Amino acid sequence: MTNMTALITGANKGIGFATARQLGALGMTVLVGAREAERGRAAERALRDGGADAVFVPLDITDAESVQTTATFVQTEYGRLDVLVNNAGIVLADGTRGLPSETTVATMRRLYETNVFGVVAVTNALLPLLHRAPAGRIVNVSSEVGSIAVMTDPAGALFELTSVPYPSSKAALNMLTAMYAKELRDTGIKVNAANPGYCATDLNGNNGFRTAEQGAEVSVHLATLPADGPSGLLWGFQMDAGGGYGVLPW
Repeated sequence: MTNMTALITGANKGIGFATARQLGALGMTVLVGAREAERGRAAERALRDGGADAVFVPLDITDAESVQTTATFVQTEYGRLDVLVNNAGIVLADGTRGLPSETTVATMRRLYETNVFGVVAVTNALLPLLHRAPAGRIVNVSSEVGSIAVMTDPAGALFELTSVPYPSSKAALNMLTAMYAKELRDTGIKVNAANPGYCATDLNGNNGFRTAEQGAEVSVHLATLPADGPSGLLWGFQMDAGGGYGVLPW
């Protein structure tokens, strides 16, 4: 997979960093999108020390100018983009349990700026460059908590979870995935949502039972789908199915 370029947002740590490392190991040039320059450059160095062709790209997905600067950089330096992994995300909640009745509009707005609006901004800015690739791939890092079917199953492991901000943002991301896939169904671009599973990262205080590397496997699989691969799916770790990988319900 040489001569291919992948941009991963939020790639300075956790699943994003692991995704960059795994794509780099496949021979792709990996663009390390990160808000903080020091952490981004540290990630770039670590990836290069591991043998990857890695380039730090300053990118704040909530800032329109930053997003456009990134798109211009990719166009100037590479001429196209083969893979976009919308990995950057945050978790916020109000109160002790994040109940719907405890949730504030301010929290919702702040979280959606990154988890939803930022994905739209980055995807739209880079879509012309993905069209230039022989087989563009867009991977939106989502979660099973964004699946309404999973969250409302009385027999499921997540039925007792009632927090609104993060799950609803991932439900919105799932819909974005489905709609982009519909728009692009007659092109060579495939768009899918990844469910990495509950991975131990800074996002959850490192409490997950899967590793960041295991979570990254899901994004890498979707980023390297063959021409006859699927588009418009939520795919990844299936907790309620006893583990393993497969399609999850929206």
